[in-house]
Amino acid sequence: MLIVISSWISNNFIEIFGAVTGIVYVILEIRQTIWLWPVGIVTSAVYIWVFFTSKIYADMSLQVYYLAISILGWYWWAKGGTGRRAKSTERNGEWENGRDGEKEKSELQVTRLKFKTGLILTAVFILLYITMYLVLTRLTDSPVPVRDSFITSLSIVATWMLARKIYEHWYLWIVVNFVSAVLFLTRGLYPTFILYIVYGIMSFIGLREWKKTITIKK
Repeated sequence: MLIVISSWISNNFIEIFGAVTGIVYVILEIRQTIWLWPVGIVTSAVYIWVFFTSKIYADMSLQVYYLAISILGWYWWAKGGTGRRAKSTERNGEWENGRDGEKEKSELQVTRLKFKTGLILTAVFILLYITMYLVLTRLTDSPVPVRDSFITSLSIVATWMLARKIYEHWYLWIVVNFVSAVLFLTRGLYPTFILYIVYGIMSFIGLREWKKTITIKK
């Protein structure tokens, strides 16, 4: 039995490593820690290989997108936002809060999805889905073009929302994670199946934790 387990781990080491870094990535995401981005880069690089060998081409291309958006998200989170300090007041002969109108850098804040942005992202999702479905059905031998296109398109939108710290991206991840789990189970990617079940559970935790830090933009 131990020999069988050892052999399975050896044959699936890369996928298991990607699953572990993926879990670390979501933990960092829930905690809103900027180090989620470099961990995400490593995870994406691993899964480019995993999905290529499994012929899940849209998800493979998604990992390439993840690499790019991780760099951009890293920049946006590091840059943060800017605000204005409150007008100075004098108390006990000392000035507080700096000068009126002076800009100061702050951490990028969690915000709610605006209606206009939601419409744009919905249109982007539909366009991506149709494009990917046509590419997969006409140019590849993908056995799951419908689910692969759906997962990939929704993930692209969700990752962009994450990079901008938009709260509602967690709802998209809940859908993506559980649909993905079913797909990977049917493709025999068992470590990845377990990973996405964990992702799905952690998405609910992220939804709860991010809600505590929402900033409403005026």
